[in-house]
Amino acid sequence: MASKFGLAGGIPERRVRPIWDAVDSRQFKNALKLCTALLSKYPNSPYALALKALTLERMGRNEEALSVCLNAKEILCTSDPNVFVDDLTLSTLQIVFQRLDHLGMATSCYEHSCAKYPNNLELMIGLFNCYVREYSFVKQQQIAIKMYKTAGEERFLLWAVCSIQLQVCCGNGGDKLFQLAEGLLKKHITSHGLHEPEALSVYISLLEQQGKYGDALEILSGSLGSLMLIEVDKLRLQGRLLARAGDYAAAADIFQKVLELCPDDWESLLQYLGCLLEDDSILIKETDPVHTLKSIQSKNLHLSDELFDSRMSSAVRFVQKLMETNSNSERCPYLAHLEIDRRKLLFGKGDADKVVEDLIQYFIRFGHLSCFTSDVEMVLEVLDTNKKSEFFKKLVKENEASSTDVPTKELGKSITVFKVQNLIGDVFALPVAELEDIAVRMIEMFCKNVPLSKELDAQESMYGEELLSMACNVLVQLFWRTRDLGYLLESIMILEFGLTIRRYVWQYKILLVHLYTYWNSLPLAYERYKSLDVKNILLETVSHHILPQMLVSPLWADLNDLLKDYLKFMDDHFRESADLTFLAYRHRNYSKVIEFVQFKERLQCSGQYIMAKIESPILQLKQNSNNITEEESILESLRCGTHFMELSNEIRSKSLTFNEDLKLRPWWTPTYDKNYLLGPFEGVSYCPRENMHNQMKQTESNVLKTVEKRFLLPRMIYLSMYSASTSVKGSIEANGSVVDPKFSSEQKMLLERYAKFLEFPFQDAIELVLGVSSGQKPFEVPNSDIIDWMNFAVFLNAWNLSSHEISFPDGKDSPSTTWNLVNTLLRKYVLDKIESAGPIISSPGGDLPLLVQLITEPLAWHALVIHSCIRSLHPSGKKKKKGGPVDQSNSQLSNELLNSIQSLCDTIEVVSKWLKEQLKKPSDEKFEYIFSSVEKSGPGKVFKTLEICVEQMKGVELGDRILESLHSWAPADVVRNISVGQDGLLSEFLKICELKIKSLQALRLQL
Repeated sequence: MASKFGLAGGIPERRVRPIWDAVDSRQFKNALKLCTALLSKYPNSPYALALKALTLERMGRNEEALSVCLNAKEILCTSDPNVFVDDLTLSTLQIVFQRLDHLGMATSCYEHSCAKYPNNLELMIGLFNCYVREYSFVKQQQIAIKMYKTAGEERFLLWAVCSIQLQVCCGNGGDKLFQLAEGLLKKHITSHGLHEPEALSVYISLLEQQGKYGDALEILSGSLGSLMLIEVDKLRLQGRLLARAGDYAAAADIFQKVLELCPDDWESLLQYLGCLLEDDSILIKETDPVHTLKSIQSKNLHLSDELFDSRMSSAVRFVQKLMETNSNSERCPYLAHLEIDRRKLLFGKGDADKVVEDLIQYFIRFGHLSCFTSDVEMVLEVLDTNKKSEFFKKLVKENEASSTDVPTKELGKSITVFKVQNLIGDVFALPVAELEDIAVRMIEMFCKNVPLSKELDAQESMYGEELLSMACNVLVQLFWRTRDLGYLLESIMILEFGLTIRRYVWQYKILLVHLYTYWNSLPLAYERYKSLDVKNILLETVSHHILPQMLVSPLWADLNDLLKDYLKFMDDHFRESADLTFLAYRHRNYSKVIEFVQFKERLQCSGQYIMAKIESPILQLKQNSNNITEEESILESLRCGTHFMELSNEIRSKSLTFNEDLKLRPWWTPTYDKNYLLGPFEGVSYCPRENMHNQMKQTESNVLKTVEKRFLLPRMIYLSMYSASTSVKGSIEANGSVVDPKFSSEQKMLLERYAKFLEFPFQDAIELVLGVSSGQKPFEVPNSDIIDWMNFAVFLNAWNLSSHEISFPDGKDSPSTTWNLVNTLLRKYVLDKIESAGPIISSPGGDLPLLVQLITEPLAWHALVIHSCIRSLHPSGKKKKKGGPVDQSNSQLSNELLNSIQSLCDTIEVVSKWLKEQLKKPSDEKFEYIFSSVEKSGPGKVFKTLEICVEQMKGVELGDRILESLHSWAPADVVRNISVGQDGLLSEFLKICELKIKSLQALRLQL
């Protein structure tokens, strides 16, 4: 059975090699011709069939490929002893089965082969690989133990131990499984010892997970500890184990040794201080050093004053020693001094004046570094407002007094002063004129220092380029205060100027994405987002800058591309992550095995991924809402919405993960559902750092609620169309058939669930929409909830067509009355939004996204219900019978449908008229309106400064690249692009409205 020399899958290699060469060079037709010739000579060879299947799959002929694979599988799984079986044949079949989403078939081939040749290690490894791909942790463990018993190799035992760990960490296994894994390792150590450093890491992690810190320390200090070759890594592990065991004194001594070897190890320094103060927060594992720093806020009140003083004195002496024995370039010892000051203040034993002085000394030494502000942020937070102000005044004085021969250091310190001013919150209390002066100084400083970057490559960061981002933030705050568009335009101008000088600055692009979106120029925002060239895992962490805005926009083609790229990356990653996991097994990197599996599970539970999965088919439904046949086809591919209902039930049993990097978002929109610019200026009470945690929790809660609501949509649309169609059939068919009661009861259950999302009991929600439509009840809800209420009303009408359960106060309990209810609500809210909307050019942050949603969702679903009724009233190919009983019994319904169509057409016409009014304004007039906002007093100061600086720089030696960029800078183009972007957005929306009107008019003709 084993492969023989010169044979591949039982076939001479010289016959097989040309096929692989043809496949690798993408000459698939030639490869298929060679496969056919090979099969004529070896008609029952599984390997020859596998090669043909592989070629067919690469040609996109998936059904033929699957048929050939199944033929090969059938031959392999026979009891014929002459059938040649080897790993090459099975692995080739596995590739094809996996690409065709039939991995279970490949697994069954390997299982049969392993049963046929029970001691073949190569086949068992292949079967283990199949189980890795299926994430079958128990089966992985079983086959790994079998391999260990067969070969006695340490790696197979570790494969089994990793599989056990995965059962507990990522499966449903209990902690008792750790004892099994520990027992297996102990038995192996007794008889064979351990020979790999990774094996030791696995053993210690097992003991740690069981809380056996003493045993782990004993192993580490014994003969097995020699497997860990890097001494400082061994010490870090030892210190952590001692701290977890509660032996803080011994742990502190160990971390001292670590710091003596690596004096710039900040994490170890924090652990050292934590051990001295017996602070449990050091046991919190954080991957981000900033978060590690922020997590350590304990006041350590359980220590006595004497013990606290003694241990802090010991820490001061040790840190002083580190300062004396190491170079001045290492920040950690000096930062440790500040951290000790901070701990003292938290404990109530510190001296705030000394802290201020130490901060100044730290500024003198490291103030030129861009990380200075984040270094001292936590220290500043423990100072009161007066001390912060005192520190800032001393900082400014020190910066003005200091001089250096290195211009870049001088620039760095000046930038740090601006950053600290923003950090302590002084900026929000300053008058408008002073804020303008700050922005002007930032622009002047940037332009003055541009020559420092003349020798840099275009892809290298320029000196001081963060000044433009900081100036933008100041100008946006000025806009928030004054609502003067000039400041908003200036903030965009300086960022576009920065990109003209160097087009690779992602910080500028992200700010522009949000500014353009806010100013209703979403096509321009999307252009800036695309220029970020977001790929791979960044699609998961960065897409939140544009995706939420695109989901409520009329830019359907761009949104489709965005969703397609994101979902393709995620789905490809889920397919390929198993390959990475198996590679980690093969390369004996067992910690990565668990990391890869956990990472894949984290991505599968991503809130953004789950949202994209439902928004993609909803987008298809919106795009095809004018074509009921296409709509039914889409719903059929979604199993009439039941697929998402099942997913919805799964989600409720899982915890969603949120992987978005929110730290990159601008201050005015800390999360994708919060924008301070949409509300009034909050003054000094605004403090994003303090509100951020609560805002993130609220956002996560909102996402879960939104996902569940959206998951209901496809099913509710299907049931509404079915209910409308069959209720009409029930009224016109001679046998009197009515809608299936199961569907009606399901529809009611979903409406009750939807009402629960709106935080209303079902009957109360019905009474509210009835009262609002008749003008008897007020309806004040956030804009984000209006769409949900409109959807509820649409689906309520569809359900009532067959259930007849809604009774109206005036006694009109016929189902047709609910048509008027939906028409009235839709008209009311569309007209309200149109009346309150100003010109789009002068109304950033308006209700345009809400208008788009009203037309493309509830109104579109209502039109589908109408279309379903009309199609059932007048089936194609059947002529109307004038004056007959059918016509008489449905005349009232026909009138309701006509009225509904007219109401929807009138409503959309209002929107179309408003859009056309916006679009017909001459481009020169729009240009003049926008550009004039920076040519008056107030706003414009920064823009004028920029113009002066640009002219001055043209006479300075800047290098060819920068000088050429300066000459290409055209502020007028920025303004024109904003106007063109706004028109592009409106034009796309107008197309949607016009198509919808055309579709409704065609329906009216059928009546």
